[in-house]
Amino acid sequence: MKEKTGIPNPQERNALLSERRNLKMTRSAHAYVRGNTAQFYEWLEENPTHNLPCGPSIWICGDCHVGNLGPIANLQGKIDIQIRDLDQTIIGNPAHDLIRLGLSLSMAARSSALPGVITAQMMEQFMAGYEHAFDSEEIDKDLIAIPPPIKMIMRRAGKRTWNALAKERISGTASCIPLGKCFWPLSAEEKADIIALFERKAISYLVTSLSRCDESTEVNVITEVNVIDAAYWLKGCSSLGKLRYAVLLSVGSSTSNEKNLCLIDIKEASVATAPRYATAKMPLEHGERVVEGARHLSPYLGERMAAAHLLERSVFIRELLPQDMKIEIDQVTQEEAQKVARYLALVLGKAHVRQMDSSTRKHWLKELRHNRSKSLNAPSWLWSSIVELIKNHEGGYLEHCRKFASRFATPA
Repeated sequence: MKEKTGIPNPQERNALLSERRNLKMTRSAHAYVRGNTAQFYEWLEENPTHNLPCGPSIWICGDCHVGNLGPIANLQGKIDIQIRDLDQTIIGNPAHDLIRLGLSLSMAARSSALPGVITAQMMEQFMAGYEHAFDSEEIDKDLIAIPPPIKMIMRRAGKRTWNALAKERISGTASCIPLGKCFWPLSAEEKADIIALFERKAISYLVTSLSRCDESTEVNVITEVNVIDAAYWLKGCSSLGKLRYAVLLSVGSSTSNEKNLCLIDIKEASVATAPRYATAKMPLEHGERVVEGARHLSPYLGERMAAAHLLERSVFIRELLPQDMKIEIDQVTQEEAQKVARYLALVLGKAHVRQMDSSTRKHWLKELRHNRSKSLNAPSWLWSSIVELIKNHEGGYLEHCRKFASRFATPA
């Protein structure tokens, strides 16, 4: 796709975002799966629910693919691999997270041209990793060695600085957000509402939380927060038709001339596609739902988030830290595929298990260990679901490429 040289105004955003998303999903079958949550839940609706176990009523990610996991830092600077995108979070069936992540890993294996038997072995390791979280009383400790591809990402995350974050996100360390490919200009109304948002005490409290964790910071010192720049952010495939902004702030005490820069991500929270349990009680505001789900599933991220309203829409806000990164697994070897599947399933298992009491854990683990054949040490419902979903998405991917990628193909 040849992008327009001009920067679009707010009224032109949706058409260009739609075109960009559709082209992005043609890159690989795995990219198509990541960008098409709706097709996964359409499949769920079309299939009899009795084929899947009825898991405990807990917060689930709702869109648990590989790219939605990665290193996350907490307020004290500690780093852990946790779920990093909670737009679809609801109280629902944890089996849905298992199938969605299993599908994502399986498509990554197919994109790496690995034999089909490796996918079967991955699912065995996948379930072993998930169940390992249930077997341990100390679920917050790493129970399985971190595989090399993820260890490398963790090392990179631990070494990253604000300058690295600024270079990656806003193309430099200057006190502005450059308009162009990734950032588009705001309307006057958007600018005014964003400035007003950070004048609210609850929001300014969030963005100064990191400085408050510094033992040298005096409790009674007033911290000033000022908006330096802001822009509409083209990020991921989920921004179509939604508010998404990057905001550069200056944060410092009223008694010092030294100011720190921080980058804020504002994202609209809309209705979740993932099916919730009918009796589950969740916050009515979608932004509050996302924040509450994050606090249960990804504590490191949840403590750095807040819900608010912007332009009369529900949004959630978080400060981006240099250590926050996504896991990109588009190409893996046979050995790496199994280790990565086992480890990421452990991460998911820890997120689920920390919400269950001992009795619930035992019941869910017992359920997971049912329905296994002699030839595959994974639940039959998980394997059959992934096989069917792969067929479903492979066909959808090819049709998507025919519709969209061919528009921009260069003639021979």
